[in-house]
Amino acid sequence: MTIFIHVMLPVLLVFVLGFLIQKWKQVDIKPISTVAIYVMTPCLVFRTFYTSELNLQYVYMVTFAMALLFGLIFINKLYAKIRRLSTSEESGMILATAFMNSGNYGAPIILFAYGEAGFAYSVSFMVLQAIIMNFFGVYYAAKGKDGIKIAKKAVLAMPATYAVIVALLFNVLALEMPNPLILTIDMIAEATVPTVMLILGMQLALIKWGDFDWPNLSFGFLTRLFISPALAFLILLFLPVDPLLSKVLIVSAAMPSAATIVMYAVQFQAEPRLVSSITLMTTIGSVLTITGLLIWLG
Repeated sequence: MTIFIHVMLPVLLVFVLGFLIQKWKQVDIKPISTVAIYVMTPCLVFRTFYTSELNLQYVYMVTFAMALLFGLIFINKLYAKIRRLSTSEESGMILATAFMNSGNYGAPIILFAYGEAGFAYSVSFMVLQAIIMNFFGVYYAAKGKDGIKIAKKAVLAMPATYAVIVALLFNVLALEMPNPLILTIDMIAEATVPTVMLILGMQLALIKWGDFDWPNLSFGFLTRLFISPALAFLILLFLPVDPLLSKVLIVSAAMPSAATIVMYAVQFQAEPRLVSSITLMTTIGSVLTITGLLIWLG
């Protein structure tokens, strides 16, 4: 109960606030989301990579992320073959289960649970997941050669990608940013997490209930909230990962489906109703599963 009150509840209250504002005022999310993507998130990413001590743990993080991604894709393809799903349904299942909400849900949970040290790892993983999602997520949504072209453009259009590159250059070359500029970046970075949390709450308010595909929804729910963290735990048994990073990665792997992926499903007609329903149900269910996981991890 202590974990729920001190870690989960503060985060959930911000989501609920965003949800209620959207239901009440029907706010246009796009301008807020644009500011978050093109200004706030790059500042948070830059600060994280500029101040972090780069070591082998980040190599292990990339190895883990790719192993988890392909493991989940394999599980979905196996399920699709057994159930004889269409290509569109298979892509929808992959979109809903292989990409977790490590940003506007995972990062604040980890900040409350493991402090600034865990949060630094979480932001790094968030950036990595965003790149993976922008490439593989777009590919599976669009499927085929055009999907690869669109995916490349999506990654190159993401400001956080360039924020990482610039920050790494400054970090590796031991270059110092002017103090006024650092203070500006720091102020914007501090506002990023609560803003993206509100955006998630607002996005969830737009997802409609009803007419669920229960067999696929149930498998998606099970895969995202139970199989994914279990697979993460198994992968980490083979990697010499720092104990704190290990906890961060397992908790991140247990996050609900990424809200951003719903936009890809809608844009490319990759079973948007199925993807949005899994996103909604895993977000609701994660309140209990993540609380339990945090208690188990300690």
